[in-house]
Amino acid sequence: MKLHLAIVETHPIQYKAPLFRKLAADPRLDSTVFFALVPDAAQQGAGFGVPFEWDVPLRAGYRSEVLENRARHPSATTFAGCDTPEIYARLRELRPDAVLVNGWVAKTCLQALWACKRLGIPCLVRGEANLLRPRAAWKHALHGLLLRQYAGWLAIGSANREFYRFHGCPEGRIFWAPYAVDNDFFAAQAAARAGRRRELRAAFDLPAEAVVFLFAGKLEEKKRPIDLLEAVARIPADLRSRVHVLVAGEGPLRDACERRARADNLPATFAGFLNQSRLPDAYAAADVLVLPSDAGETWGLVVNEAMASGRPAVVSRAAGCGTDLVVENETGRAFACGDVAALADILGAYARDPAAAARQGAAAAERIRAYGLETAAAGIAAAVQACGGGSPC
Repeated sequence: MKLHLAIVETHPIQYKAPLFRKLAADPRLDSTVFFALVPDAAQQGAGFGVPFEWDVPLRAGYRSEVLENRARHPSATTFAGCDTPEIYARLRELRPDAVLVNGWVAKTCLQALWACKRLGIPCLVRGEANLLRPRAAWKHALHGLLLRQYAGWLAIGSANREFYRFHGCPEGRIFWAPYAVDNDFFAAQAAARAGRRRELRAAFDLPAEAVVFLFAGKLEEKKRPIDLLEAVARIPADLRSRVHVLVAGEGPLRDACERRARADNLPATFAGFLNQSRLPDAYAAADVLVLPSDAGETWGLVVNEAMASGRPAVVSRAAGCGTDLVVENETGRAFACGDVAALADILGAYARDPAAAARQGAAAAERIRAYGLETAAAGIAAAVQACGGGSPC
């Protein structure tokens, strides 16, 4: 018999839709995804600076429902923006073998946990928290109390797994379900663009022969995009003439970034927000992805995308993905968050040896294979089988 898994999410997310399709195709599972809301263009664009809708299907290929959201101001970016008490009634009717929630980032997640406790349904959690961000002792105590309410824990990466271990979660109930993107999609898109590099660079107004460093994401404080620009400003002039920065994103720091680039006459192009179908163009045009984020970046899925596209990544050690994905001088480079001088040295090294990016890109494409949707889906299925229904977990 199939085990019925209910998944509770705040809203459809471009990264997770392929995973839900994988789970829907698993012969061991019968899955239903509950969403607290489906954002309109304005809600989706919160934090990006521009309203938009994703140009890839987010609810096709798996079964899903949208719950009644009673929040006064529905939002996918605030805790109170997802308020769905209906989840109790739906779980009572459905009686799934297990429920999977996305951490405790929204009221809906805790409502689902509370409903599971009342109904005697095992609740699994796949959150993002790690120990890379310092926390007060009382917060650790609160996390420990909360974590004990779940039946199993899905680790998105090594830093997240250590967070569960630190709080006393039993090793036998921590399941490996790493954060992943559709590696096959990005690899195929990269292959299709392999002969169009010069054309794509011209479309982004990039020099044909420069070493191009890509920043992809929201232009916000936690991602520290200005660190990248300041690092380029510190590269010796003779090397700076060989590099260029491509910024693909929007956000509250857009104006500050452009002012910084103008002030130092930096070689930088601001492409604005790129939807999912355009992102492969940016990866194909670039040589190296740079993610300077602080510990608010609990993972950094753009690194997965870049590596699946055959590009190495330069990542701050505060970002959650660094330990898993960045093998020093093999799949990219790592540096201490905020150490602009160290970042400048790394960028300068790529400028001196442009071939290093290609070598590391090939290794990155190989490494990311272990962080695929198949692995994540298998970990979730294993957790449901171990903890779901009447199984002793």
